Amino acid sequence: MEAAIAVLEGRRDQVKAVGPGALELECGKPSLAGSVSQRACVFCGSRVVLYPIADAIHLVHGPVGCAAFTWDIRGSVSSGPQLHRLSFSTDLREGEVIFGGEKKLYAALSALIEEHAPKAAFVYSTCIVGLIGDDVSAVCRRVASERGIPVIPVQSEGFKGTKKDGYRAACDALFELVGTGEGEAPYRGDPELADSPYSINIMGEFNLAGEAWIIRKYYEEMGVRVQSIVTGDGRVEEIRRAHRARLDVVQCSGSMNYLARSMEERYGIPRRQVSYFGLDDAAEALYEVADFFKEEPSIMARATAIVARETQAVQAAIEPFRRDLEGKRAAVYVGGAFKARSLVKALRLLGISTVLVGSQTGNREDYEALAAICDPDTVIVDDSNPAELSRIVRKTGAELFIGGVKERPIAYKLGLGFCDHNHERKIPLAGFEGMVNFAREVHASALSPIWSLVRA
Repeated sequence: MEAAIAVLEGRRDQVKAVGPGALELECGKPSLAGSVSQRACVFCGSRVVLYPIADAIHLVHGPVGCAAFTWDIRGSVSSGPQLHRLSFSTDLREGEVIFGGEKKLYAALSALIEEHAPKAAFVYSTCIVGLIGDDVSAVCRRVASERGIPVIPVQSEGFKGTKKDGYRAACDALFELVGTGEGEAPYRGDPELADSPYSINIMGEFNLAGEAWIIRKYYEEMGVRVQSIVTGDGRVEEIRRAHRARLDVVQCSGSMNYLARSMEERYGIPRRQVSYFGLDDAAEALYEVADFFKEEPSIMARATAIVARETQAVQAAIEPFRRDLEGKRAAVYVGGAFKARSLVKALRLLGISTVLVGSQTGNREDYEALAAICDPDTVIVDDSNPAELSRIVRKTGAELFIGGVKERPIAYKLGLGFCDHNHERKIPLAGFEGMVNFAREVHASALSPIWSLVRA
């Protein structure tokens, strides 16, 4: 499967294919089994969204390989429970494939709930379950009735579509939790804000390397209470009461827009799409929330003070890096197109031009917005494979590659500096502090003397 490739020329508000062999962007195509596409399956998409909920059992109903493949695949950290770091599987074998695995699923759920006393359990259907037809929902209802906790099926059979379909399956599962909690859960943030009427849900933030804690600190300093974080450092009881917030602030639009839309339709909670990567977008994320609560002017005043203070500190910290990086060229290939836009702007702040940018889960609207902020000759790709990325990177003359774990070998083989922006990373890159970390990492990697030796 070839990637969709567009070279932008002329009008920046229109994504189009030009040049010999260029292809129109055709987004959202399901990946074929055994193809060279890099898309993950539906199950993987649902797993990475729900995995950070730290006080729930996550049980994979299927062969043990599915659970092994997705174990600990996010660098999500928890301030308390560590249940999310355990990967449970029903380990279906030939006997269950022939006669069904419902009895094994019931026994596994009952034993895990007895031993770990979770606040909820998520049961993920895999490809084999979709083929043999186990009634996972019926088993979940039975166990929920017996154990008195939410037991939620995740309809995530891997062959049903793309990773983005897995995001939707995860949102469906989360929506079964939202609205089921009574009263208020104990507030884990600033106790002075426990009764504040200015409350938000931070959605699509997975607390990689503690990023959710950084973002929460900004909002609380503004005087805004964080009702829940969906799903980084997540707690079941907080998610059950997420419908009590006044605003949903959505970062990872691909994974969380569906849930935010559902909450808007049922509970009337408006949503704002933001990004916390890069100096400009981090500031805009605070202003968006402050503007929503404009009936309380002090929130905007505090947001303005935070942005002024942090911007001055960040600009002073990154100036030495910018002087060294001015004029360099970067390739960006990440999971979501909205994140890619933030990275293009963050790189520009460091004096770096983006010559190649793409994502795995973007749509045409995402790429049109991306085109609007890119240089006229930037190459945009969707769902590209390693061979295509390597070929395009060579042609564009990129000196730095920003991507995930699958792109690291490409960069190293081509002798390029690499910056890990995937969900396995251990360094926070969000917020104002994250911008300084990003600049430091880009500088150290792009200017390492090892690359001249590799290329030689």
